[in-house]
Amino acid sequence: MKQLDAQSEALIAPIDQDAMLADAQAWSAINTGTANLDGLAKQAGVLADAFAALPGDVELVDPTPVSAIAADGSEFEKPHGQHLIARIRPDAERRLLFTGHMDTVFPKDHSFQEQTWLDDDTLNGPGLADMKGGIAVFLHALKAFERSDVADQIGYDVLLNSDEETGSLASAPLIEQMAQGKYAALTYEPSALPDGTLAHARGGSGNYSLTITGKSAHAGRNPQDGRNAIVAAAAIVLGLKELQTEDCPINPAKIEGGAANNVVPDHAVLRFNIRPKSPDAAAAFEAALASLIGETQQAHEVTIHQHGGISRPPKPVDRKAQRLFDLVRDCGASLGQTIGWQSTGGVCDGNNIADCGVPVVDTMGVRGGAIHSPDEFMIVSSLRERAALSALVIHRLASGEEL
Repeated sequence: MKQLDAQSEALIAPIDQDAMLADAQAWSAINTGTANLDGLAKQAGVLADAFAALPGDVELVDPTPVSAIAADGSEFEKPHGQHLIARIRPDAERRLLFTGHMDTVFPKDHSFQEQTWLDDDTLNGPGLADMKGGIAVFLHALKAFERSDVADQIGYDVLLNSDEETGSLASAPLIEQMAQGKYAALTYEPSALPDGTLAHARGGSGNYSLTITGKSAHAGRNPQDGRNAIVAAAAIVLGLKELQTEDCPINPAKIEGGAANNVVPDHAVLRFNIRPKSPDAAAAFEAALASLIGETQQAHEVTIHQHGGISRPPKPVDRKAQRLFDLVRDCGASLGQTIGWQSTGGVCDGNNIADCGVPVVDTMGVRGGAIHSPDEFMIVSSLRERAALSALVIHRLASGEEL
């Protein structure tokens, strides 16, 4: 293990574990399910006050309009909460991006709303790991960094969006805008494993809704005059499974629609998800899907409307990104932390950032586990541990570390 020098010791000394825990607990107590706009508004206000401690401007930004498909095939606008952004030293030559999300997967009527101590160092609670603890990590890391002698050498932007858990459709343009020109980015999803392992390369993700319109008819008197939308949807499902490859898993998830047993159904909505592991696999699927839709329309004499697509591009790790991972590992070693990484099929805002050509490590948040379930937990000692790691990484980048 490398020994911390006096400068690094001074850098991390102000990081206050108790203050971080108090923040994470207070934020976890606010329900911020992605659809709970009142809860998200409350959280955004609290976070705006907290991030006002940084030497820059904080503002709340309206979400990009997002539409979705109802069970009857109609398109409707889906409301989302505001996003928080902060800009610190925007004219600096070297600029970084720090991102997190306010929302959780637990709606306001979910039974999982309380926090429970599992032992002296493990706290169970909604969003503690994913990722209100992570927000505390990078806020306190940045506050510590701002006391350093190199703080004025870099600028940075902060983005806390309100819709990461549903694919960041209402914040994707903002992510792209804020990623432009950044030297590197850190995102504060929880570690991939409770031991602190980072997520490395990631596959992508796409969500699709296909609305199929056929023609109704009496199932006994003149079925030949009907065009069965359910049958066409089933044909597409079988076609999708034939398109599946090792590089692009496909999950047909739901067929909605139909009619009474004596009516040929003229309507169906098919919903499915894909997980392309590379940009080439994503492009190949899009082309194959277009052919499948065209063939199905012709064979079944139906019309098909496509909604959605790939919202999380695959995230390969290029040379610069690997250098950032190596920097995180080296800073961890100086703190006595063993930092490794592994590829994952999960997706996050790091996918979108990497697609903009910016090197990113996207699991810099707390150590914890069982996220997206009532068993979600945060390892409390990892708050200060990971904040110290971030502070050192940021300090090294501000001191001229090249990627």
